[in-house]
Formats: sequence, structure tokens, C-alpha cells
Amino acid sequence: MNSQAKNIVLIAIITLSYTVPSMAQGDSVIIRVGKDSKVIFSIKDKKDLETLKHYDFQALMNDMVQKLEKRDSTSITKPSSQYLKDSAQLASESHYDQWRRETAGRNNGESYPNDNGDNDNDANYENYKKRNRKTRSSFNIDIGMNNYLQNGKFTDANSLYTVKPWGSWYVALNSIWRTRMAKKFFLEWGGGVSWYNFKFENTKTLISNDANGVVFSEDQRNYDFQKSKLTVAYVNLSAVPMVDFGDNYRKAGFLGSRQSKSFRIGVGPYVGYRIDSYTKQMYYDNSEKYRSHNHDAYYLNNLRYGLRFQAGFRDTDIFFNYDMNDLFTGNKGPKVQAFSFGITL
Repeated sequence: MNSQAKNIVLIAIITLSYTVPSMAQGDSVIIRVGKDSKVIFSIKDKKDLETLKHYDFQALMNDMVQKLEKRDSTSITKPSSQYLKDSAQLASESHYDQWRRETAGRNNGESYPNDNGDNDNDANYENYKKRNRKTRSSFNIDIGMNNYLQNGKFTDANSLYTVKPWGSWYVALNSIWRTRMAKKFFLEWGGGVSWYNFKFENTKTLISNDANGVVFSEDQRNYDFQKSKLTVAYVNLSAVPMVDFGDNYRKAGFLGSRQSKSFRIGVGPYVGYRIDSYTKQMYYDNSEKYRSHNHDAYYLNNLRYGLRFQAGFRDTDIFFNYDMNDLFTGNKGPKVQAFSFGITL
């Protein structure tokens, strides 16, 4: 096939891709080249004509002519996507077509499914793409309270290490990814840093160490004690399977609005490693305010692991963490398991 014939075929194909009228399924287009040659296009779907517009016909023709010159009658082995001029653009358009199919029939002021409630197609399509991303990230803050249990019960009120609920704040900063596993099933995974703050009921509680373990005693100094607490910081990893009945349509996280109208729930494991721990006392001496800090390991377990429960509805999310191992190492301190609960921002 000479150069003139190739150009004729190329022009004919491009012209037909724009001018062929609506076809029934299975219609064919025959392009005669020279005296005895012809090219046949079998079109089964009108939408394929739109795809045809994105083809690099010069590259396709070059490969086809090479096969004809070699008398090679086998099919062209390259995938059709390699002949697209802009495959990324076509993929985007196909995704847009999918969105249009899902929103077909919605008009007259009615909002599109899973969109933001307005009739701006561009804005709605952007929301659609965000909703259907396989993985999304967010920055979350857990704020709540913490305490611990001993033999499944709260510690005795007269114990020196009994925790005062109000003022024993739990705070965590988390970077979380949400990966779609199935239509309404997701995995929320990520990591962050958390702080236990155990504020003791007895403001004179003093923590120290000896060879046998951690020692809780009452401070005998003649001061006006206001506060005594133990703070433990961890770096954590978590993986929580979630069922979201709203099909992931929400933008969750600190500094971001939530748009969910659904209920979501999940339970999953976490593990943490202790990076710091210290005690703090606050007291007055002759009307002079003092604060003292003492950083020490206090025979605390370096690892913590447990289960996290979280649930949400509309704009509200709650969490409950329960450490399955003891706060202190074996036989070196009280046998207590820490827990925390609160809200996620």
C-alpha cells in the first residue's frame, strides 16, 4: 500500500468517525482502497465512535502496513489503549460518563445521588470522584477521658493510685487513611501520638521507684497540694474495619466538615510504644505556686495493645479504647488495664 493510499484510508476513517449516522447494532462500514483492497469497520455501539476520535490513526496504520508488507495475517498484538492519543483524558471522560449514567434522569432541581445537594455538574462530579476514591486520608483528633480497671472493676476510692475521672484527659493526634474494601466495607488505618493523663483523687499522691517496683505514697511535705498526676505518651498504629451504611460519602477529620447522613461502626486492634512518661505535682507554698515534673519509666510497660471501638452518625463520632495488657510490667506495679473514651474531631 503506497503513501497515497494510506492517506486516503486515514482521511476516510477520520471523516467517517464524525459523519457516520446512527447505526444499528452490528452495522459495518466498508472503505475501498484502490482497485481490489478494502478496509472494514464493524461498529456495535455508537459510543465506540467517541473512542475512535481519540485514536492515533497514523500509528495504527504504520503497524497495519508493516504486517501487510510482511504478509503477516495475525492480529495486531498491541493493546488498543496504546493507540489512544490521550488515554488519561479518555479515562477521565469514561469516568464522567459513568457518573452521568448514575445521575441519569435527575433534573428539575432534584439533587444528584451522593452529591452536595446543588445542581452544579462540575462540583457534583468532583464530589463523586472524591467519594469513589479507593483510599482517602484525614487528620483526626481524639479528645476524651481515661481511667483504668483492676480485676474488671474501678480501684478502691481510698487507694493512692485511684484516678479522678474529671481532669484525667485523653488526647490523640492521628493521621488516618480510609481504604474501600467493598461497597460499604472500609478499613481505617494509620498512626499517631496519644497521651494518657491519670489525675489522682489524692492530690498528695507521690510516685517513686525502688528495686521492687513502683511505689505510691503520700507526700508528707507541708504544702497545699492541688494536683498530682501521671502522664504516659505513646506512638500508635491502628487498623479498624468499618461498615459505613452511607457508602463512604463523608469528609471526616479536623478542620473539615462532615457530610455523612449515615450510621457507621467498627472494631479493630491497635498497638502503641511508650515514648515518654512523667509525674506532675502542683502545690502552693506560702501563696507561691509551684509545679514539679519528674520524667521516669516507673516500670510502665513499653508496649500497649488493645481494641478500639468507634461509631458515628451524621456529624458525631465516638471512640472507646481498651488496653488488653497491664499498664505496669508484671509484679512491678498495680495490675490495671487502661481505657479511654470520647469524641473524634
